[in-house]
Amino acid sequence: MREKKVFSLAGETTTAHRYAVVGNADRFLKHKHAYKVWRLLKQFGCVVHPVAEDLQRLEGFKVYAGLAALQDKVDVVVPCLKSESIPNIISQAQECGAQFVWFQERNWTEEFQEQADVAGIQVIRGCLLKHKIYPKPFAYLHPCYWHGLKSPKAPKRR
Repeated sequence: MREKKVFSLAGETTTAHRYAVVGNADRFLKHKHAYKVWRLLKQFGCVVHPVAEDLQRLEGFKVYAGLAALQDKVDVVVPCLKSESIPNIISQAQECGAQFVWFQERNWTEEFQEQADVAGIQVIRGCLLKHKIYPKPFAYLHPCYWHGLKSPKAPKRR
């Protein structure tokens, strides 16, 4: 059996960690940021669970109604909603056993940072899409390519 290659992402996270992408039906079904993050993590070969209250299935995969249903199944929680929509994300991440919360652009607040420090959860900030290898020459047109120039990359799993 072939060993699975593990690639580093941001902070201490790797492609071997288990992820939960928190969004809503709109952000998953209309292929917005939550959907893009979910697909990218799947392409990296990660175990990733979509979480949305108002969605049952996503492309044949079960969608969990909340992080509480993922007890001991995730290491990293990736919220892809505005900060006012996820006021208790740190406590929910702690309850489900996550070690990291990876905040995307513009949804991190100092209040979340303080809560995470008290809970002993590591916070990662920045867009997850910058770890993707973008094909050139079209890479130059994608803002995530430019934001992630010096970020470690993970190739798509074949």
